[in-house]
Amino acid sequence: MFAKLSAEFLGTFWLVLGGCGSAVLAAAFPQVGIGLVGVSFAFGLTVLTGAYALGPISGGHFNPAVSVGLWAGGRFPGAQLLPYVAAQVVGGFAGATVLYVIATGDARFTLEGGFAANGYADHSPGSYSLVSGAVTEFVMTFMFLLVILGATHRRAAPGFAGLAIGLALTLIHLISIPVTNTSVNPARSTGPALFVGGWAMAQLWMFWVMPLAGAAAAGFLYKFVLEDRREPLVTARQVQNP
Repeated sequence: MFAKLSAEFLGTFWLVLGGCGSAVLAAAFPQVGIGLVGVSFAFGLTVLTGAYALGPISGGHFNPAVSVGLWAGGRFPGAQLLPYVAAQVVGGFAGATVLYVIATGDARFTLEGGFAANGYADHSPGSYSLVSGAVTEFVMTFMFLLVILGATHRRAAPGFAGLAIGLALTLIHLISIPVTNTSVNPARSTGPALFVGGWAMAQLWMFWVMPLAGAAAAGFLYKFVLEDRREPLVTARQVQNP
């Protein structure tokens, strides 16, 4: 269990440092800024690389919503849920801490820029309302979990789950960064919010409630409606060599 929790800590640390780091340090860097598309790919790449590097140890959740969704889908034991979530939140805070240390090396840096924190209304990048933000976070997390559950199904093509999941997260960011700065991950939201304080902490509740609700809904839907419980198809090799 210690190895699993360590992997979840490191994976979430990497996600926040890589994803939020790209937003804080590189998104609008003079002349060579990576912009919205670059930040979207940075988040996707952190999950993709973390899934292949650490997934064999812990399952590669790196996100409380993913853990809840997998539990709801019958893929993860409830007894491990709270330890996983705790490791993810601490990992997210550690990633935000390292990012803060790096960012403060620039005398022009200020937390007033948002530090990649998630927000709605006045703190939405596109000034989208609370309702818009809530719907976005619920639906994007819902679809993210459907991709995860489908890509890791026993009948799915082996070895490609990490790629599908990483690209799904990239797509989610391409859609929703203008709305909420994209959370779909309470641990990712908590790390930067703890540094920004004020409005970020006041709005943090939404980035726990809606991703967890969307993930749970996807898990239950997949388990009771979409799950294919048939035995795997019999291959030609098995027919020839029973």
